[in-house]
Parts: sequence; C-alpha cells; structure tokens
Amino acid sequence: MAFQLIEILSEQEVCGSFAAIQALRPHLSLDQALPQIARQRLQGYRMLGLRDESIAELAKPEAIPSFIGFRVAEFLAWGKIIYIDDLSTIDSQRGQGHAGILLDHVIAIAREQACSAVHLDSGYARNAAHRLYLNKGFILSSHHFALQL
Repeated sequence: MAFQLIEILSEQEVCGSFAAIQALRPHLSLDQALPQIARQRLQGYRMLGLRDESIAELAKPEAIPSFIGFRVAEFLAWGKIIYIDDLSTIDSQRGQGHAGILLDHVIAIAREQACSAVHLDSGYARNAAHRLYLNKGFILSSHHFALQL
C-alpha cells in the first residue's frame, strides 16, 4: 500500500480519518467529533494524516488510517512548544511505522516554527506508544493530573 502525508482540512478528510479518531477516542461519534474539531481548530488545532492511496473515496472511514492532532502553544514553563493532543492508527495498520512518520513530521514543524520542545500526554497502559516516544527521544518528565467536573 502507498500512503500520502496530508493535512486534514475538510469535513470529508475528517470522515476519512474517523476510524483512527475513534480508535483513540471511542467515546466520540462522528456527529460529536466534527463540531469538536471545528472548535479546536479555532484554538490552533491541526491534523495530519497518512492517506491510503488505494482507497478512492476519501470520506470512507479508513481512507486515512493514521492521524496526529497538535497545536502550537506558549507556556510560562516551556515557552513556545507543540503539544500533541492525538496520535492514532487503526488496529490493522499498527506496527507499520505510521505513527513514527507522523511524529517525525510534527517534530520537523516544531523546529521550523522555532519551538523549544514537543510535548504530549499518554495513558499509562499504552506501552507500544511509550516505546515509540522513548525511541524518538522523548523523556517522561511529569505526571498529568485531571479533576473531572
């Protein structure tokens, strides 16, 4: 299979990446994800994906089997950084290097935009993801705390 790196901009492209979105965020339906992504884009959220060129219909849910969502942000603690909100690949495509390609591209964007670092949070049980991040040079630098309201 051949894959093309694209920026996910249209609603059709979001639909094409929805299987990957739902693999990471199973609580979201497509009807919930579309306006949520639109709101996040107003805050600088961007999405990149690897498009499966063998699938002609872009809106088919597995046309973009891997995606990464991120934003440039500024913090007193770190200065200007890229924060990765989402990185996901559908089960049938895992282990083929898709996440690494997307991660490398976002790291390159961070360098181009003179960011001081790339940050992300990862669930404790996501061991394969942790291996990828450590292999890419990320360090485990903090714990993330959340209070549900």
